Amino acid sequence: MYDTVAQYGQALSGQVDDWHPPVMVRLWQLLHPLARTTAPMFVLQVTLYAIGFALIVAALVRIGRWRAGLAAMVLALSPLLLGWQMVVLKDTQMLGALVAAVGIVAQYRITDRPIPIAAGAVVIVLLAYATLVRSNAVFATAPFAVLMLPLPDSPRLRSGLAVAMVGVVVGLSPIINHRLLGATPSGLGKSLPMFDLAAIAVASPNSPSPFNEAERREIVARHCVKAFFWDPLGDPSACGPATSRLNERADSVLYAALAREVAAHPVAYAAHRLAHWNSTERWLVAAGLPDAAPPIEAEPNGLGLETPSSPIAASWQDVAADEAATPLGWPIAWTIISLVLLRAAWRRRAEGAGRLAFALLASGLTLEASFLIVSIASDLRYHLWPMAASALALILLSDVVILKRRGWIAASGLLSLAVAGGIFTRETLPAVPGSYQGMIHSATG
Repeated sequence: MYDTVAQYGQALSGQVDDWHPPVMVRLWQLLHPLARTTAPMFVLQVTLYAIGFALIVAALVRIGRWRAGLAAMVLALSPLLLGWQMVVLKDTQMLGALVAAVGIVAQYRITDRPIPIAAGAVVIVLLAYATLVRSNAVFATAPFAVLMLPLPDSPRLRSGLAVAMVGVVVGLSPIINHRLLGATPSGLGKSLPMFDLAAIAVASPNSPSPFNEAERREIVARHCVKAFFWDPLGDPSACGPATSRLNERADSVLYAALAREVAAHPVAYAAHRLAHWNSTERWLVAAGLPDAAPPIEAEPNGLGLETPSSPIAASWQDVAADEAATPLGWPIAWTIISLVLLRAAWRRRAEGAGRLAFALLASGLTLEASFLIVSIASDLRYHLWPMAASALALILLSDVVILKRRGWIAASGLLSLAVAGGIFTRETLPAVPGSYQGMIHSATG
């Protein structure tokens, strides 16, 4: 994909910026002597993914839950998850690292055994890599790490530690990326305030704004505020010229301006963030929303990154696209399943499987909640970990999820309503362009 090409180019040139995770580029440079193109990073992420699921299956079989182990194996072979694992990206690197970490933890926690120091060290390395390889991954890794630590069963203590860990990582990430990993600033931090400021400016045309009137009219005329993504605001063929003046300002200035605008227009801001959350959750959206299925062809490039020649790869990605189009490929469906399972996992948190399930649910739900505030795009790949974590938690809890009749009615009703709403909008709303460039210049989305 585009991100793959960009990162490989940085690995070859040594000119690294922080638009893409520097830790991944530096690791790629270390592994590059082993093989050219994406081979070493592909082998790394698929190996982590396979080992993680193998360890989870083995742990379940060891305690006599072979049906749950079989379900975990089926999940590992999901066309959608495995289809995305064919693509070397920060999201799939994060998924592989987290699945491997969960597999190691499962070997011990499911049977209520302490994690040995060596195994714990490997888990820490995997969680650290997963945290650095995606800008918002800390919202997933911090809750999981804190809930797996051998601490007193105090929700207040663990919540406080998780919040503190998020704060520390957010504060240290620029230092690690720029000083330790040698990446140059790319202006990535400006995309979020620009996304929100433009949406508030368009929704409040008669109020003062950091954008001047000419810039605001240009953004409106070109339909550059989209719930789907922020990209039209930076694209030179769309609203790049209208946002270039503000882009020259420091990140701190833009975030201060955003804080003022949110205080002045809380309803406009909330409506914008909810509309984007709905889009990235792929809930009440039009049919054909792009960036869901894993790609079949390689992005055009001159770096030797080619489309796989095997017809099996293309056929597999076709099946993955079919899965992505069903509710199984809607993040909102797995978010609801996680919410339904949360109570059962909380009640079983004193047991190994229940504690691990609760950590998985907390990790996935916290990451999904973060999209309400810090997300700027609706790519399905951003949700691979929460979807996998929810499915794994369901498998871990499958032997004891006993709901009373009212509980089953409420849970199934909630999920059915969500799915029915998604189907209805897909059948009734006008179809959106199915390509990236189409979405950039579309009047909808």
